[in-house]
Amino acid sequence: MKRFAMLGAVTLVLGACSSPIWPPFDGLAARAELINSSGYKIGEATFAENKDGPGVVMLLQAWDLPPGVYAMHIHDSGMCDSPDFQTSGGHFNPYGRKHGFKNPEGPHAGDLPNLVIPLDGKVDILVTIREVTLKDGVNSLLGPRGTSLVIHANPDDEVTDPGGNSGAKIACGVIRAPATEFTEIEAK
Repeated sequence: MKRFAMLGAVTLVLGACSSPIWPPFDGLAARAELINSSGYKIGEATFAENKDGPGVVMLLQAWDLPPGVYAMHIHDSGMCDSPDFQTSGGHFNPYGRKHGFKNPEGPHAGDLPNLVIPLDGKVDILVTIREVTLKDGVNSLLGPRGTSLVIHANPDDEVTDPGGNSGAKIACGVIRAPATEFTEIEAK
């Protein structure tokens, strides 16, 4: 299925959507393969520079996750050593802010909305991450240290610094630029 069209003002589509729609993008892209603490692949995230607005759009497709609500963040290291993913570092925070969307001194650039996993354990969502880029710069997801996408064991309370009481890291994927830029993203 082709996934390009205007997204509009929608920032997040939650749940098991069969066909999230990609906004226009400028060709810059990155990907992450998510693994669980046992090292098994449980998902993929594709990142594209948003052409018509600020930030990066992420398509997350994941499976074999327990139903529930989980914190999800971009972390400041491009490493994901299982089983505990401590090598992923802290939240990506190039501007030195406090954690959380509800924190008046926040959020971190890597703070993301909570992830809702339905009963079938599959998710297919789009998230716009407004304060990051795939281009060069202090807020680049592809900077010298790299970055990673992390799913935590608990929901994010969106205010407690530094991590929103989100608990252990249960899945992780290193965000990497693909060998070539892509012009079309296909659904699985």
